[in-house]
Amino acid sequence: MNSSSAKLLVLTGERFACIKIVGRANFATSIDFRTLVDGLQEKAFNYFVLELSECALMDSTFLGMLAGFGLKMNGAQNVPSDSQVELLNPSPRITELLENLGVLHLFRVTDGALKLPVPVQPLDCPPANPCREEVTRACLEAHRILMEINPQNVARFKEVAQFLAEDLKRLGTEKS
Repeated sequence: MNSSSAKLLVLTGERFACIKIVGRANFATSIDFRTLVDGLQEKAFNYFVLELSECALMDSTFLGMLAGFGLKMNGAQNVPSDSQVELLNPSPRITELLENLGVLHLFRVTDGALKLPVPVQPLDCPPANPCREEVTRACLEAHRILMEINPQNVARFKEVAQFLAEDLKRLGTEKS
């Protein structure tokens, strides 16, 4: 993970996880984030708070991974619901990005102090250290998610997704 990526700090309680995102959540962070939340879900964690007070920005890949996670946690229903993913203290810019992409409804947005269940314990979050092909695949998946959730995103990301698909194909050919 490069130094310009966000840090993920994790506290867990019974079936509850709080993930504090510090810095710029970008394509490299998105793979660590997906690995982390997938692992927590496998261990029956079912309520997530993403503490965003120190998250400076999210790029489209991270936003796509976040939207995919929100969709998965809402039972793959692309409708407003009582989300099991809470975004705590997002900046106005991050809220605006989520709204403009048509994915804000997948989350419960709150402001204020973090209320942790007792007891909680920190969880180590080692970086995934993905190869270039894994990064490209994750970027493509994230942009496809954004386009599937909101058809207006097709115009925004169609060329990006096409470039990533071609790059992924080329990377697969180079390995052969």
